[in-house]
Amino acid sequence: MKVTQRPVKRARIEIIPMIDVIFFLLVFFMISSLALTKVNSIKVALPKTSASPEILQQKTVLSVKANGEIFVNQSPVTLDRIGPVLAEAMHADPQGALLVNADEGANYGLVIRAMDQARLIGVRKFALSTEPHGSPH
Repeated sequence: MKVTQRPVKRARIEIIPMIDVIFFLLVFFMISSLALTKVNSIKVALPKTSASPEILQQKTVLSVKANGEIFVNQSPVTLDRIGPVLAEAMHADPQGALLVNADEGANYGLVIRAMDQARLIGVRKFALSTEPHGSPH
């Protein structure tokens, strides 16, 4: 009696399900990393613009509210104390840009005086925050 052996099946790695899993993980980590961004600013009603804003990762944020309150990285400051507070906040990156979040209804002169105080301590780069048309506050 002759016994026939079955051909041995080679193991295969299915690539399509693996690509699906990798894509799912990629999307999951992208979405979760967006939720982990640290925002150092106070909520203000930013002016609207038609140009799409460039996303910047700023470490130091100067916020001016419509009622005249001034904040550096969510800490309230007075106009004459902006310089020392900014110098301490920008110690790690003195050549970096200062992000200015000025409320749409804020006093223009107050915003300029706050930026002038920053210039006195050596800040040379400013980034002004805006929102695209149609964005909610």
